[in-house]
Amino acid sequence: APAAASASAPAAAAPATAKADAGKALYTATCQACHGAGIAGAPKFGDKAAWAARLKQGNATLYEHAIKGFTGKAGMMPPKGGSSAPDDEVKAAVDYMAAAAK
Repeated sequence: APAAASASAPAAAAPATAKADAGKALYTATCQACHGAGIAGAPKFGDKAAWAARLKQGNATLYEHAIKGFTGKAGMMPPKGGSSAPDDEVKAAVDYMAAAAK
């Protein structure tokens, strides 16, 4: 019985792992160009202070700004960072960056 329980646990985690991998891959391929160095007012990856106010807005707002684009006082975010990635991958990249800033 313990073997069956441990066999099902990795299967349950697989979708979450795949999503995290997709987010990291998109970050590396696209988002890192601006978020790696803080170009155009982009909050730098892992910079807790730069991300704090953005994280307080909630995931729905972060997703909308990342997918549709946003221009604010500090800079601008082009829609999907200029990529043609599907919305779910953009959301995964947002989750990846947000997790690094918490």
